[in-house]
Amino acid sequence: MLEVRDLRGGYGSVEVLRGVSLEIRGGEIVAVLGSNGAGKSTFNNTVCGLYPAFSGRIGFDGGDITRAHPTEIVAAGLIQVPEGRRVFPNLSVLENLELGSYRRGRTGRARNFERVFTVFPRLKERTAQRAGTLSGGEQQMLAIGRSLMAEPRLLILDEPSLGLAPLLVEEMFALIHRLNEDGLAILLVEQNVGQSLEIAHRAYVLENGAIAFHGTPAELLANRELKRAYLGI
Repeated sequence: MLEVRDLRGGYGSVEVLRGVSLEIRGGEIVAVLGSNGAGKSTFNNTVCGLYPAFSGRIGFDGGDITRAHPTEIVAAGLIQVPEGRRVFPNLSVLENLELGSYRRGRTGRARNFERVFTVFPRLKERTAQRAGTLSGGEQQMLAIGRSLMAEPRLLILDEPSLGLAPLLVEEMFALIHRLNEDGLAILLVEQNVGQSLEIAHRAYVLENGAIAFHGTPAELLANRELKRAYLGI
């Protein structure tokens, strides 16, 4: 579904990504792990067209999206939930959800509302409430719900557990697993190694803008040097 080959990119003339290659098949959860500054968010934003790629190729669902505009990428069904939630604080929960279907999923809006409220019944109770008054966990629910309104074919989750209380972290990973069981392919970009490896089918370790390792969670956890040097476990 997603095939990235020798991707290089960054900010201005500063190269952050140094030849990153990875792939995601339909129905998979693929984890991209790494510490702060490893290049994870830069990778996400380059794949989504928010930052231009210096070189390399990004393929999605058989097409080349390397130079595509972000709106075209969204229209194709590649949707990102950005780090920090990025909800619109002065708009209501309902208005935030509606914005998720602005570019894609508009004709199925009523059906998608029903789906989001089934996954997040707490949001249904707060449709008129301003998003900025929600708790951190509720804002993360809203950010993911907004993405589901766009009927994603591949969902990129950037640090979905960041800033959440431990119990909410457990709930968040259970939710991600449930969405995947419903058939949604997910690229999970996280610092929470243990929880990510429990639900991922495969994992990539990003270090200094390059892939240091990739394989199954079992292969990753069997590598003592990798656990010590890159994962801190």
